[in-house]
Amino acid sequence: KLFTTNNDLNNDNLYDDFNIKYKEPIHILNSHNERVNYLISLKDGRLASCSADKSIIIYNKFTNNPDLIIKEHSNWVYFLIQLSSGELVTCSSDKTIKLFNIKEKDYEIVQTLNYHKDTVYKLLELPNNFLASCSADKSIIFYLKDNNEYKKDYQLTTDGNCDNFIKIKENEICYSIRDKNNIYFFDLKERKVKSIINNIKQFKYCNGEEWFLMISKDLLLVPGDNKIFIVNVNHYKLIRQIDVQGSGFISSGCMLNKNIIITGDHSKALRQWRIEGDNLILISKKENCHEDHIISLLNLGDGHIVSGSKDSKIKYW
Repeated sequence: KLFTTNNDLNNDNLYDDFNIKYKEPIHILNSHNERVNYLISLKDGRLASCSADKSIIIYNKFTNNPDLIIKEHSNWVYFLIQLSSGELVTCSSDKTIKLFNIKEKDYEIVQTLNYHKDTVYKLLELPNNFLASCSADKSIIFYLKDNNEYKKDYQLTTDGNCDNFIKIKENEICYSIRDKNNIYFFDLKERKVKSIINNIKQFKYCNGEEWFLMISKDLLLVPGDNKIFIVNVNHYKLIRQIDVQGSGFISSGCMLNKNIIITGDHSKALRQWRIEGDNLILISKKENCHEDHIISLLNLGDGHIVSGSKDSKIKYW
């Protein structure tokens, strides 16, 4: 459950005394040999990661050793999600999307989708049996599940390299275009762009590290280079810019509870923020948490968070 929203959290008080400044990692996983691009928690409680080393790893929740190492992609694996039906879905620089049935110590490939012509960066499960993917080929493709297989339903042509999107409402997504400095709001029912916010200068070439985070039902956090932007998704307006000097690109984030978030960045620091209305207040910071950029963060929901980095390590806090 990466990018956890407050609706996903069972205990809003779980992290009230969590202060990242005084934390040290309690586990360090070294199973990848290149950057860790994304982390999720599976329905059975196991951690899963994907990496530039072309692999997906699922870890034993008691020993933290790999239960499964999947090497079915021929290039970087950028992203993975677990569908509500249980299948694991991954996407890659090899231009493919793969669906897997995952067992305790084994797996099988259910389907491979080959519709994109360039790197596939992100995936979304959407209502009514839809799956979506965004790509460097300037498109978002929507797939409809029919007879237990996903088939291409329609394609949105974007203004450029599309490397980030998020579901913000039941029938609406938000996406960004690299180097355009714009955020687009797309209506899934009407199949058209509903609104655009221009000139949010947050994007740079970060190898798929762009991300969004809903910090309330109305507010979207948009990361930037030494900046965080807060957008109201009901009024489609930028309402706040927060300077985070010395951070470099803010490359990861997750909700701890409805009041607190954690961000990671290119300066290798983790920052803890309290949400106050439409503003973020920095409450603690821990430097040198990794040896390189912090690319992914996950709230495990049990009092721990996990970070993944360009240094290839995964750390439990």
